[in-house]
Amino acid sequence: MAKTNLDAIIPREDFEVVGTQNSTNLFNSISITSITSGLFYPFLRKPDFQRETNEWDAKKIAEFIESFINGELIPAIILWRNNAGLYFVIDGAHRLSALISWIKDDYGDGEISKKFYGDSLSDDQKEIAERTRKLINKKMGKFQDIANATNADNPDPAILKKAMNLGAYSIDVQWVNGDAQKAEKSFFKINQQPSKIDPTEFKILESRKKGNCIAARAIIRAGEGHKYWSDFSANKQSEIQIIAKEIHEILFNPTLKTPVKTLDIPIGGKVMSAQALPLILEYVNMVNKIGVNFADELQDDQTGDSTLSYLKNARKLAWRINSVHPSSLGLHPIVYFYSIDGKHKPASFYFTLAFILELERKGKFNDFIKVRAKFEEFILNYDYLIQQITRKYRSAFSAIPHVTDFYMQIIKKLLENKTTEKSIEELVKEENFKYLILNQFAEHKSSFINFTTETKSEIFIREALKIGLKCKICNGYIHKNSISIDHIQRVEDGGKGEPENGQLTHPYCNTTFKN
Repeated sequence: MAKTNLDAIIPREDFEVVGTQNSTNLFNSISITSITSGLFYPFLRKPDFQRETNEWDAKKIAEFIESFINGELIPAIILWRNNAGLYFVIDGAHRLSALISWIKDDYGDGEISKKFYGDSLSDDQKEIAERTRKLINKKMGKFQDIANATNADNPDPAILKKAMNLGAYSIDVQWVNGDAQKAEKSFFKINQQPSKIDPTEFKILESRKKGNCIAARAIIRAGEGHKYWSDFSANKQSEIQIIAKEIHEILFNPTLKTPVKTLDIPIGGKVMSAQALPLILEYVNMVNKIGVNFADELQDDQTGDSTLSYLKNARKLAWRINSVHPSSLGLHPIVYFYSIDGKHKPASFYFTLAFILELERKGKFNDFIKVRAKFEEFILNYDYLIQQITRKYRSAFSAIPHVTDFYMQIIKKLLENKTTEKSIEELVKEENFKYLILNQFAEHKSSFINFTTETKSEIFIREALKIGLKCKICNGYIHKNSISIDHIQRVEDGGKGEPENGQLTHPYCNTTFKN
């Protein structure tokens, strides 16, 4: 089940302050009244290093709220209070956010979330939020209906019992004594226990002030949400948000819906998926030649200069991948970034990025354009060979240079006017690729009486590719986000802007290759 985004419910804040805090005489539990009275919730914060509150699906949120109403045992919330009187959640952000989301009727699409995300509130997030709301309202009922039950003339006994329970039960609180540094250490220690943070996410949290991590967070939220760049000058903050939003639009629009019923799909897959932030961080790192040990090698960005530099390089690559920018190759997502059954493939995303960067490094874009149609035939029909390379090197990241080399060798073979099939046959005989086995297809998929989401997607994709729009210059597939209208007869040669003298092309094919 898709995860519900509750990240806006408790705002973030940097809590690095001077002084030691003592929890003596502070409250030892959180009740519904604590949240609704206005004496606790307005002062509740998540540390800026806290991971996004988006790991629970609707079922888990509903089960937690039900446990609270029934007075079942709930692990304590761990808090730390700073000198300004703000309460920071060290552990338990999902629990508190789930309860508050029910009270506020905001599961990622309410007033709090709208204010937090602005224009970056995606259709996917809205749909998940509404499904969560329907499940919880059906299972427990609306909070306001329960809270108002005691004022009704003839209240439903079941609802009245829930109302009485709401007033009786609370969640225990434990406090962290000490300074901000101790509170941060407590967070990371707690979150490396049995339910560990994803390694990439952990690295992002620890390196949250480094430019590449700030850039990745800005891109994933289109410059909206919590501003990890708020310490920079106003001009740099504005520029960061503008560039991040532009990159986000290129990578994540239009919204991916399954089963796939259109070839107009996003480069980066679903922005709400768990793999989205790691994908974007790796994207930023690859284009900026940042290594895996960046946590130790990079300095914190104090001015915003590093963040902006990383973002500008990331935008340049985004333009190149799929946009209306004159440099755009207009790579079709369904060809380069998805499986035939409509699943986004992060490994293919990384391989393609590395390939583009290698073409740029060697100045080989025109060679690629000359054989693009045949290369895309290879991508669509020989994906199993790339899977074999990945298996040999045991991970997508380790396989990147080898897949890139394989792609470059294919381009070289195709430039000799060989067919795709002949080029592959020759290539797998070479020393570097002798381990590859032709015609070794993936395992047979299980059969079902009814069509699965993946099967429906595959049926559509196979049919749609047969009639998909293609560039009139290179004959490669065209995506709607990267279309250029080209004069068949050049303007300088007397060509007019008439329908008969126009053709669809990729921007690069029109502005660079043709000229």
